[in-house]
Amino acid sequence: MKIDPLVPPSEFVGLDGVTHLCTGGEAPWLKAQEEVHAEFARYKSAGFAGRAKVYERGERCRERLGRLWGVPPDRIALTPSAAEGMSYLARGLDWREGDNVVTTNLEFPSVAYAWRLLRRRGVEVRLVPHRDWLVSEADLLSAVDARTRVLAVSHVSFYTGQCLDLTRLSEGLRRTDTLLAVDATHASGVLRVPAGLTDLTVSSSYKWMLATHGVAPCYLSARAEARTEATSFGWRNLSVWPGQRAERAPDADVRPMPQRLEPGNPAMVAVMFLDKALEVLLRIGAERIESHARDLSEQVSAGLKRLGRTVISPEFRAGRSGNTCFLADDAKGVQDRLTDRNVLCWGEYGRVRVSTHLYNGSEDVERFLKALAEV
Repeated sequence: MKIDPLVPPSEFVGLDGVTHLCTGGEAPWLKAQEEVHAEFARYKSAGFAGRAKVYERGERCRERLGRLWGVPPDRIALTPSAAEGMSYLARGLDWREGDNVVTTNLEFPSVAYAWRLLRRRGVEVRLVPHRDWLVSEADLLSAVDARTRVLAVSHVSFYTGQCLDLTRLSEGLRRTDTLLAVDATHASGVLRVPAGLTDLTVSSSYKWMLATHGVAPCYLSARAEARTEATSFGWRNLSVWPGQRAERAPDADVRPMPQRLEPGNPAMVAVMFLDKALEVLLRIGAERIESHARDLSEQVSAGLKRLGRTVISPEFRAGRSGNTCFLADDAKGVQDRLTDRNVLCWGEYGRVRVSTHLYNGSEDVERFLKALAEV
């Protein structure tokens, strides 16, 4: 089956003659972002009125994020990184000795190690092992007990590309007090992200959401907000402006979401870039992008098997994502030799990750497989 790109590669910077299959590491840049930078420059130089225009773009971005994730926009904060969003729970919950966190031993560091300081307070971090590179939702839920405060996972694995079933995890936690925290960095923008099933969903923007570093949207449920305290404070998340005027009082109330997680200004130029990227993603539609990516993933996987490569990504469709991964002892070397042939993948930690997104098609898969056969 021939699959055409959903967005022409010509709409991105630097893709002429290049097969770009490394969005899981860094996405290419939309040419349309040039006008966003120029717009920001005009606002930046326009004083108070310009600042107001920048904030308007920020609220539009928040509204578009709500549409993408299917949650109220006022429950989404614009944090600086996915690590910061995940760490909010580690800092903000009232942890007690004997509590535990459940995650996996195949997790990204910002999820696996967000809780490291809690060990000093007698909190256990349970690393559920993978089984032949796949993580079982049943194993995760089996590790949860009455003292589990948080189940923290990536929606899509950075290492294998496995897409976890958030519905199953959410339903499995329904009769517990455990919060479900999800890093959607390798899902948001390419798969549908049901943030409303979670208590916290955070995502970087520089990968599948086609934006850049400096802003990571973070959804926080009303339940999680009620159970946590803000631990970082500034003019934006405290009720001091304009109420207190110039003189400080002994204390100030913390504002509710979304400012609760925004003690200072978000990186507003990065927010404007994200807003533009979301315009593209929403125009095409999350369901269509998801189907496109999974179709291409199946083609990549089938081709890798024909070449005798060991694929560690799931074979069942619901477990697939935009990332298809295979083992390689010399993963960095494979990456570099493919780069010499103008095929961009991501190789590290003993595996090569092949990322297919909306600007890719079957011809990209064929060029990749041909180049891989040569290296």
